[in-house]
Amino acid sequence: MGQPLARVDGRLKVMGRANYPADIPVNNLAHGLLVASGIARGRVQELHLDEAHAVKGVLDILTHDHIRGELEPPEFGTSGSSSIGPLHDDKIWHDGQIIALVIAETIEAAREAAMRITVDYKEEQPSTSFGSEGTETVAASEVSQQFKEDVKAGDFETAFDAAEVKIDVEYGMPTHHHNPIEMFSTTAYWQGEELTVHEPTQNVYGWKVEIARQLKIEPDRVRVISPYIGGAFGSKGPITPRTAIVALAARRLGRPVRCVVTRSQSFTTQTYRAETRHHIQMAAARDGRITAFKHEGWEVTSRPDPYVVGGTKTTGRLYNYGSVLTKVFLVKTDRPTPSYMRAPAETPYIYALENAMDEMAVALNMDPVEFRRVNDASQDAIEGKPFSSRSLMQCYDEAASEFGWSKRNPQVGSMRDGDWLIGMGCATAVHPANVAPCAVRITLRDDGHARVQTASHEIGTGVQTVAAQLAAEHLGLHPSMVQVEMGDTRLPPAPVTGGSSTTASVCSAIIKACEEIREKLARAAVTANDGPLAGRDPASVLLKNGRLVAADASQALKDVFKHVGSGVIEQYTEFRPDGASPDAVSNLYQGKMEMVSGEKGDMIKYAFGAEFVEVRIHRRTREIRVPRVVGAFSGGRIMNTRTARSQLMGGMIWGISSALHEATEFDWRSARVVNRDLQDYLVPVNADIQDVKVILVPETDTHVNLAGVKGLGELGNVGTAAAIASAVHHATGKRIRELPIRIDNLLG
Repeated sequence: MGQPLARVDGRLKVMGRANYPADIPVNNLAHGLLVASGIARGRVQELHLDEAHAVKGVLDILTHDHIRGELEPPEFGTSGSSSIGPLHDDKIWHDGQIIALVIAETIEAAREAAMRITVDYKEEQPSTSFGSEGTETVAASEVSQQFKEDVKAGDFETAFDAAEVKIDVEYGMPTHHHNPIEMFSTTAYWQGEELTVHEPTQNVYGWKVEIARQLKIEPDRVRVISPYIGGAFGSKGPITPRTAIVALAARRLGRPVRCVVTRSQSFTTQTYRAETRHHIQMAAARDGRITAFKHEGWEVTSRPDPYVVGGTKTTGRLYNYGSVLTKVFLVKTDRPTPSYMRAPAETPYIYALENAMDEMAVALNMDPVEFRRVNDASQDAIEGKPFSSRSLMQCYDEAASEFGWSKRNPQVGSMRDGDWLIGMGCATAVHPANVAPCAVRITLRDDGHARVQTASHEIGTGVQTVAAQLAAEHLGLHPSMVQVEMGDTRLPPAPVTGGSSTTASVCSAIIKACEEIREKLARAAVTANDGPLAGRDPASVLLKNGRLVAADASQALKDVFKHVGSGVIEQYTEFRPDGASPDAVSNLYQGKMEMVSGEKGDMIKYAFGAEFVEVRIHRRTREIRVPRVVGAFSGGRIMNTRTARSQLMGGMIWGISSALHEATEFDWRSARVVNRDLQDYLVPVNADIQDVKVILVPETDTHVNLAGVKGLGELGNVGTAAAIASAVHHATGKRIRELPIRIDNLLG
């Protein structure tokens, strides 16, 4: 495991000196403010703008009359979150859709003008969610390019019918919305024909290409910069419907424009976690071995875009089921298109599976940990491929020991502390070990300093720190001698920062580049006519403490650049992971990313974890508290134990939030968001979080990628909600299958 090096960007952030995209100083800046629709379905008949134009300081107001023909409609896919072009015509697809952009000298003037705009609508009755009249249900595998097929194996129906013990249950997870502290924003300005965009993004290259396509210009004329991001986890991955509009406004006005989205507008103009419903049927023999598993999922999406969460590819492979049958459906509604949110597929789908595992353990009168041990797998249930490594039960053993699981009385409602009912629950965390193509440029100088450049992103996970550590390790330097630059399309291309793939992708590219630098130096030294390393095998020469050193430590060359003929070595390296297509790297330059998922190839590559929680529920008030959470995780090579613990701790806290707090509420009559602020959209505060313990389980996996990294950023929050639901049942006997679990669920 890597050393717990302090964050290289930590001091800047703590001191408030880290410039986020909306902080970048820009001369002659104009301010934009979005105007959003007040209906969820229909058409704009007329926008009344005279009073808005009369406000002192108003410079321009863009509507669909100005955009028509000026921009290409957005594309739904990896770079684009939706095909809905909010100002491309007068159609309203969802609540809070952008219908105008006001630009003024000050944000105050823009706000006043926006409030003076009135709209005449031709309103239609919208469909809000599952069960609403007018929705359309389609099989995901029939309409989506990203979701190719439903996984299945064996004869589920026969095995289920013949089983001794069965459960047939339904679960639900509501819509969740991103609420990062850093607001969403776009700052755009033109220098001649060249466009620069400062915006918090997880994918500068993808955005560069998509912005250029929408503006009908060449990608080389677009630069996207995003040095730091204040909270992302999917919300800043796909490009927004706003970005090209702001860029167009800046071109029309001939000066820079900055648009910061309000908290309320972020609920309808940005992405969110899709609402899901799950139906699970599970059958087992009396000895606890599962013989049949069926998982059906229904997911809310928008009318035009078939966004699929699709977590059955993971749930269908997690245990030794015997037979498997899965199916995913999309329910088209009058809502914005959903997209990624931390562990987008695993969080809702594993929540359903792990609840079902607990219910089956109860039905079998088995300890939940032992039930999972009985059904642990050495190969996946779908194709019979082996796991590259699987430390799941080691995670359970270490977490259970730390948590004190052996002290748990399995009898429901049997554990108390005064007026508090005590419940204990556990659940599995899992996430595919993804990796993607990546390019880096490393420059090593003869004064012992190095620079690493790649267009990846520091979204708060600590990847800059990890990159500095790894480059230092392979170049034989102290980490303080390594500078890391990220978040700019002028740097070598990198994949979207998501899918827990960033550390694996960036570090694999760094390892390859450093090895090429070492080989250049070593080859020059061993082929020289003089010097202590002359005549040696280049592969036997290492870089250490600024010297070339023989592997047997018998000789060293202090001046590593002596025979190179230059005081600087620059290495540009492209990394293509095993299993990627031959065009994967070249496509990266075109803004197209190819993720090699954990299911691809001849092995299943997953990171695992086990989470244990204690809940306390007051017997009179039904107040719910979570005093303890323990998680043990195996994620391959841990590059930095400090940043890893931080990510896993944050993930479990997010899991507590999804279990007990978060839910986006809708008015079913109008399909409009009700709780569009942090007063009513509940998230935990300090008083809600007490003891959170992280255990890092050592694991070596040489199959996943060059770095041996499986990824941790999305792993920690996957199992928490299910563990809490199980603990609530243990304390009260009430099985709450739809999140969030709140006091009113436990009354009566």
